[in-house]
Amino acid sequence: MIHAAQGLTTRAPGDRGSMSLFMAMSALAILMVLGLLVDGGGALNASNRATSLAQEAARTAGQQLDPAQAVEGTAITIDPEAARAAALDYLAAANVQGDVQITDGGQSLTVTVRDSYTTHFASLLGVGTINVDGTATAHLQTQAAGG
Repeated sequence: MIHAAQGLTTRAPGDRGSMSLFMAMSALAILMVLGLLVDGGGALNASNRATSLAQEAARTAGQQLDPAQAVEGTAITIDPEAARAAALDYLAAANVQGDVQITDGGQSLTVTVRDSYTTHFASLLGVGTINVDGTATAHLQTQAAGG
């Protein structure tokens, strides 16, 4: 009895296992790209969130005017203590840390947010978190009477 498929299973002596090595290396490369996409995208989203939170905290702080100067008509400036407290309360509610700096004689403030992204794939390489920052500046705008 002659088997027709008998000649199809023979291999050349130097080819043994070469496909297995190629598949292992390809799978490793695909996992590395996947990890870069997932963790890179996650860090980018965390950075965007930090910037968005800084913008909203700056907007909230910028609404805290010094009422004494505004009522007297001497100046329209930010109340430094109220603005700092409002921004930090906003950031605390969002569960992030940050700083508030008031400059230009109470006409401008800058909020900086510090946050982190917990990695999924990079943690296998020993990188458990990626730190991100977001910064926003608000300038008090006043309009002349009658304008």
